[in-house]
Amino acid sequence: MGAITVITSGKGGVGKSTTSVGLACALSRRGRRVLLVDGDAGLRSLDRMLGVEAGLVYDIADVAAGRCEPIRAIYPCPGFERLFLLPAPAKEEDTVPPEIMQQLIPLLAAYYDHVLIDCPAGVGTGFASAVAAAQRALVVSNPDPVCVRDSAIVRRLLAEKGVKDQRLVINRFQNSRFKKLGYFEDLDAMIDESGIRLIAVIPEDVQLASAAAGARPAPQRCSGAMAYSRLAARLEGERVPLPSLRWL
Repeated sequence: MGAITVITSGKGGVGKSTTSVGLACALSRRGRRVLLVDGDAGLRSLDRMLGVEAGLVYDIADVAAGRCEPIRAIYPCPGFERLFLLPAPAKEEDTVPPEIMQQLIPLLAAYYDHVLIDCPAGVGTGFASAVAAAQRALVVSNPDPVCVRDSAIVRRLLAEKGVKDQRLVINRFQNSRFKKLGYFEDLDAMIDESGIRLIAVIPEDVQLASAAAGARPAPQRCSGAMAYSRLAARLEGERVPLPSLRWL
């Protein structure tokens, strides 16, 4: 069975969806079969980011309700031979209950090397649904005090739900801005406040944001895509050093 990872943060706007897509693309480039599950019912975005919006008919709520077989709601992503998307429902009230996610996601994971679940903002019903079947979590945070505080809260909630394998992804990092704002003495202080072990630092990257908005793959040599490649390698157990922060 493939590894089931939820990408979460608690706070909205930190780049969970961009991280989910970037990591999914990096894993597929490593030759892995990847299923990306959009957990943001009512505000789904991954179908547009991955260029499958026009052909979308069914979503995960249709699978959960028995209105279609899973294969009919899972869409191949253009430009990536081994990347597939299971979209979120168009309405928030159609959020799949946690108990059904606990049954459905492991069944799907049998056909993939990785299942990545993009968690919605907040810690309500959508959060409970997205983390229900997760074996591990990536907690995404921007380098500011509010995001870090929310990461610490999410760390506790994940542990309460049995997801104790957690790693921190610092997103939209820019070293000069980090030093100028002075919210934290250094990166270690930020990590300590979150209480989560670091796995990746993703730099601020205009090319990455532009690619996501335009529903096209990011250039593989841009700084953001290279950071996601390193994250993918670490997630699969490889020892990959962090680059010097002065270059981020």
